[in-house]
Amino acid sequence: MSILINRNTKVVTQGITGKTGQFHTQTSRAYANGKNCYVAGVNPKKAGESFEGIPIFKNVSEAKKQTGANVSVIYVPPPFAAAAIWEAVEADLDLAICITEGIPVRDMVHVRERMKKEKRRTLVLGPNCPGAITPEELKIGIMPGHIHLKGRVGVVSRSGTLTYEAVGQLTELGIGQSTAVGIGGDPVNGLKHIDILRLFNDDPDTDAVIMIGEIGGSDEETAAQWVKGNMKKPVVGFIAGVTAPPGKRMGHAGAIISGGKGTAEEKLSVMEACGIKTTRNPAEMGKLLKSVMK
Repeated sequence: MSILINRNTKVVTQGITGKTGQFHTQTSRAYANGKNCYVAGVNPKKAGESFEGIPIFKNVSEAKKQTGANVSVIYVPPPFAAAAIWEAVEADLDLAICITEGIPVRDMVHVRERMKKEKRRTLVLGPNCPGAITPEELKIGIMPGHIHLKGRVGVVSRSGTLTYEAVGQLTELGIGQSTAVGIGGDPVNGLKHIDILRLFNDDPDTDAVIMIGEIGGSDEETAAQWVKGNMKKPVVGFIAGVTAPPGKRMGHAGAIISGGKGTAEEKLSVMEACGIKTTRNPAEMGKLLKSVMK
């Protein structure tokens, strides 16, 4: 098993005809079981055409009806990406993974509120995230497939690059991953650390988790409190931005210390108090995880 995606997932790519969508569809399809998993694309202007044998439909509902797609990946430009997320939600998919960076915050607030109001069940990963990968089964997104190794450690991170860093260290130590998930660095997003930790906790094929956060917001603290009361598996953590000055945005839109809240030290101390072993050195994430494995 794994979480969110596996070899039986059927993927529809929104924005499949753009340069980015084409490139990442090709690389994801070439990884593991990708050829069988990427079943549809969406572009209202190119319905009836195909991309490398993948049929293109006018909308997500149509793609789902014709192919049984249950997960969407979104490479649509920022001004139209929130509407693309809503289209996937409206089609009642299991999961929409939005890779797009730079979506206006207002657009995401609108989508989130509408989802709550209409009690929609679709899970949203991202936006501004690298996606998710279940090694040797399926990769959805922009992460490098070759660094992953199948195994029993879950990885969840707000940062794409640090996800790859943690995975690379684990693989080098011969420790495989069950699923690696990048939740994205925007201030308003879908699945949070706590949601992914819940899924890993319930997954019989995950034994331990690396949780990577960054400055800004309070998601890591919320997740840590949940871990303290509920998590049955060891969790280790790292927070990016220990040296970040207050009030300055550090890369991601959500990575900002505001009103004296959201500092790395604050997050690390809450995590440690909740039983999560942490490191202040990103080069030590793999070794730290190894130290808590039974």
